[in-house]
Amino acid sequence: MKTTKKGFTLIELIVVIAIIGVLAAILVPSMLGYVKKSKVSSANSTASSVYKAINSALTELDEEGVDIGITKIVVWNGTAWTVSSTAANNAVTTTNFSPKVANFFSDITSVKRVDAQIVSGSCVAVAAANDSTYTGTYPGKVVTTDNYESYKLNAQSGCTTALTAAIAKAGYTGSGASCTKATS
Repeated sequence: MKTTKKGFTLIELIVVIAIIGVLAAILVPSMLGYVKKSKVSSANSTASSVYKAINSALTELDEEGVDIGITKIVVWNGTAWTVSSTAANNAVTTTNFSPKVANFFSDITSVKRVDAQIVSGSCVAVAAANDSTYTGTYPGKVVTTDNYESYKLNAQSGCTTALTAAIAKAGYTGSGASCTKATS
């Protein structure tokens, strides 16, 4: 009586491994593209959330009688907001601005850097970096998977460059105290 052994031959195993290798070679590059796209999308979403939080904070400060008529760039450095001081009493300051933004966006402490342009008491553009590689903006579509490396946090210049592009996309010219609505 002849017994047959059940199992795979060496050739069959090599063929299966080769097929898995080909599939991996096809899928890995496309998966990397999805990772980049999702990280850019996440950074843009963060910038949008910070934009809404800043405008909500400014509205709340206005309701409390604080003079919000500022035109300046405010910066989050990963631990605290910097709002340059103004000469007027009862104006927006780091002390009254920081807790208001944190009330509307509690995850601000997980963001590495934010640059935001405020014009006449309203936030018009934001650049936010979730990490040192991916920066997002509001208005969006400034940073894409094709150009995200241009906006890396490189001595903090990535957010500043992205903010300049976002200000232009929002229809403004200049930055800081000299930012104004562009004329058509």
